[in-house]
Amino acid sequence: MKAIRTFTVRPVLADSIRPLDTLAANWRWSWSRATHALFASMDPGLWDSVGENPARMLGALGQERLDALAADDAFVERVREEAERLDAYLTGDRWYQRVTGEKPAHIAYFSPEFGVDGSLPQYSGGLGILAGDHLKSASDLGVPLTGVGLFYRAGYFRQSIGDDGWQRESYPLLDPYGLGLTLLREADGAPVEIVLEVPGGRVLHARVWVADIGRVPLLLLDSETPSNTEDLARVTDRLYGGGGEHRLLQELLLGVGGVRAVRAWCRISGRPTPDVYHTNEGHAGFQGIERMSELITHDGLTFEAALAQVRAPTVFTTHTPVPAGIDRFPKDLIASYLASGLLTGVDPQRALALGLEDWPGGDPGVFNMAVLGLHLGQHANGVSLLHGSVSRGMFGQLWPGVDTDEVPITSITNGVHPPTWLHPALKAVSERVFGDAHVETHDWTDTALVSDRELWDVKQTMKGELVEHARRMLGQDTILDPEVLTIGFARRVPTYKRLTLMLRDPERLTKLLTDPERPVQIVVAGKSHPADDSGKILIQQLVRFSRDPKVRGRIVFLPDYDITLAKTLYPGCDVWLNNPLRPLEACGTSGMKAALNGALNLSILDGWWDEWFDGRNGWAIPTADTSASDEERDDIEAAAMYDLIEHQLVPAFYEREDGMPPRWLSMVRHTITELGTKATSDRMVRDYVTTLYAPAAAHDAALRADDFALAREVAGFTTRVRAAWGAVHIANVDSTGIPQQAQAGDELEVRAVVALDGLSVDDVAVQLVYGNTDTDDAICAPHQVIRLEPQGAAVDGLTTFTGTLPLAVTGTFGYTVRAVPTHPQLVSDVELGLVTYAS
Repeated sequence: MKAIRTFTVRPVLADSIRPLDTLAANWRWSWSRATHALFASMDPGLWDSVGENPARMLGALGQERLDALAADDAFVERVREEAERLDAYLTGDRWYQRVTGEKPAHIAYFSPEFGVDGSLPQYSGGLGILAGDHLKSASDLGVPLTGVGLFYRAGYFRQSIGDDGWQRESYPLLDPYGLGLTLLREADGAPVEIVLEVPGGRVLHARVWVADIGRVPLLLLDSETPSNTEDLARVTDRLYGGGGEHRLLQELLLGVGGVRAVRAWCRISGRPTPDVYHTNEGHAGFQGIERMSELITHDGLTFEAALAQVRAPTVFTTHTPVPAGIDRFPKDLIASYLASGLLTGVDPQRALALGLEDWPGGDPGVFNMAVLGLHLGQHANGVSLLHGSVSRGMFGQLWPGVDTDEVPITSITNGVHPPTWLHPALKAVSERVFGDAHVETHDWTDTALVSDRELWDVKQTMKGELVEHARRMLGQDTILDPEVLTIGFARRVPTYKRLTLMLRDPERLTKLLTDPERPVQIVVAGKSHPADDSGKILIQQLVRFSRDPKVRGRIVFLPDYDITLAKTLYPGCDVWLNNPLRPLEACGTSGMKAALNGALNLSILDGWWDEWFDGRNGWAIPTADTSASDEERDDIEAAAMYDLIEHQLVPAFYEREDGMPPRWLSMVRHTITELGTKATSDRMVRDYVTTLYAPAAAHDAALRADDFALAREVAGFTTRVRAAWGAVHIANVDSTGIPQQAQAGDELEVRAVVALDGLSVDDVAVQLVYGNTDTDDAICAPHQVIRLEPQGAAVDGLTTFTGTLPLAVTGTFGYTVRAVPTHPQLVSDVELGLVTYAS
C-alpha cells in the first residue's frame, strides 16, 4: 500500500556531535569540500543512496552508528573544526563589508526557481542554476541578500527514457523537513502564513520554508497547508506545471506573497526592510504592484508617486532572447485578479496597463510579464553583452522614437560559482599550488607551478569518473573510453538549442566516432519540458542514433540531467559543445562550468562565448546568417562543426609528446586562467552591487526621504512632461564655424530654437548628438552627446540653446539636435521614451 505522506524521523545527537545539526541545516555544505567530506565519511555507501544530503543522512544513519561516531575522538574533532569554520564564515567580514560608500542594507532577490543542490530539485535549468549561484556568491562576498521563491512539492520532474527512446516523467514528492528546511514561525511557535485574496471569494494561504544558503536566507512559499482548499493547496505542486490560471497563481504567490513573506521575515529576524528588489526574470513582476499597494495604502502616495518609488530600487533581469520565452496571460484574466481585492488601493485599470502590449504590432489583449518587469524596474539588464543588445531590440517598442542602442537595458554577463562546480581533484591542485581554490587570481599557465603531467593526470582522472558514472547509470560496462576525445552536450531541450544538429550528417558523424586511430565520443544529457513534444522527439532521435550498433558506446544519452550529474559531466569532458540558433542563447553558463574544469568550448558565437572567445580557449562554429532557409543554415553550420572536430580538435588532442598533447594542454591552461578571472558568479555579483544595486539603493533613499518628497516630485514631473511633450518641437537649427573642408580641431557652433510648450529649461535637455555616419547618413553607434545651454528667457514661446563642439572625430561626420526630458532621478536620457528630433 502507498503512504499518503512521508517524512524523516531524526535520531538524537550526542552533545559531542550536536553541531552536525547546524552543519546539515546550512547548505554551505554543498560547496564546502571539507563539510561535504565529513558527512560522506560517516557512511560512504549510505551517503550516495540518500542523494548526498546531510539532513537525509542524519535521518537514515541510525542511532547506533551516530552513538559510535560520538565516541570517536577524531570524528568529534572534525565536527568541532567544521562548526568553527562555519561560524567564522557566517560572522566574519567579507568583501561587501569592506566596500566603501553608500551601499544597500538589504537586497530581496526573487526567482521562480533556485538550483542550490541536486537534492533540492527546485530548478529546471540555467535560470535556476544561475539563481543558486547568485545566492552562493552573495553569501561568499557577504552581500546582505535574501532569496525569495516557491517550494515545489514535486520539484521539476525526474526523467527516464523508455525502450522507444521517449522521455518519461515522474514526480516524487519532497519532504521539506527531510531536506533540512525549517518553517518560519512567529515568536509563539505558530507557523507564519501568507494570505492572498483571489477571485471567487477564495483565499490562498502559504507557509514559508527557510533554507540557509551560507549567510543568505532563501524563503520558499508553500501552498501545501491545511488552511487551503484542495485546489489551492496544489498551486505549488510542481515547477512550471499546469498553465493559464495555475501559472498565474504561482506568479502571484511568488510576487505578492513573496513581498509579504519578506516583510514577515524582516519582522521576525530583525533584518532591515530591503532597499533593493531584484527580479530574476518576469515571473515575480507582481512584487512591484504589491509594493505600490503598500505605499498607497499605508503611506498615502498617489499611484504615480508609488510607481516612481517602486521603480527606483527595482532591478529587472531578463534572461530570454525570444518572445516565446516570456509568460503572457489574457488581459481579462489579469483584470479579474486585479479587481478582486488582492492589491488594495491600486487602480486596477492603471495597474493592468503596466503589462499590456499596447504598442503597434503588439497584442492589446495580452498581459506580458516582461513588459511589467520593465515598467516596474528602473534598472534593467540582460545576461551577456550580446543578450543586452538583443534585449534592447526585443523591447525597444517600449521606448518609441528611441534608437535601439539607447534603449535603457544594460548587461551583466552571468557567471558560475567555482566552489560548487570545480571538481575536487582540480580544487586539490589549486589549494596545494596556490594556497586556495579561488580561481579568479590564479595563473595556471606557469608549467613550473603545475606541470603538464599533473594537469593531464587530473583531467584523465575526471574523465575516468565520468566514464564509470555513465557505465553505472546505463548498466553497460563497455561504453565510452577514458582515452578517447570526449565531447559533452547537456542542457534543456527546446528546439532552438538544436540537440540533434550533431546528427545532421549521420554518416560523417559515424566516421568521426568510429575512427580506428583517433576516435571521438559524445556524452549527451538534457530534459525537455513535459509539454514540449517537439523537444521529446529530438531526445528520441538522439537516443535511437546512440543505440545503433555501429556507434554504440561512442555516443550515449544520460537520463535525468541535474546538478549532481552535471558535477561529474562538466569536468569529465575534453570539449563542451553548444550549437544554438544565434542569437537565441542568452548566456549559456554550462560552457563556463566546463571551462573552469579545463574543458575547451566548441560553440556558436552566442551568449557569453560571443563575448569571451579569443581563439585560444576553444573553437567558434561559424554561423550561416545569410542562408536561404533553416535547412540550409543547419546543413552549413553542422558541416562547419564536423570540419572543426576533424581538422582542429582531433589533431590537437591526439598529437602527443611523452604521452600528452602539449598544444591541447596549453589551451587548457589559458582557458582556466583567462576565464577564471571573468566567468565567476563572484565577479557577476560584484558587478550587480556596483552597477545596479548601489545606484538602486541610492535612488530609493533619495525618493523616500522627507516623507517621499522626491517621489512625489518625480511623479509630478513625469505627469507634467508627458502631458506637454506632444507640443515640444525644435523650430530651427543653425550651425557656424565650419569651413567648406572641415578639419580635426575646427569648432562647430550650434544654435537651436526650441518650443517647450510651458515646460521649463530645467525639465528639458536639448542635446547635440554626433558621430561618424554610415552610407545612409545615419549616425553610427556609439554616438556622442553634449548638452546645449539655454540663452535667456523664451521669446514668443521659443527658447534658444547654444553650444560649441571641437571636432575630434575624423571621417564622415554628422550631427543632429534633440530634446529629451531631464531629471536627476532618471537613469537614462531616454528613460521616459520621449524624444523630439530636429527635422
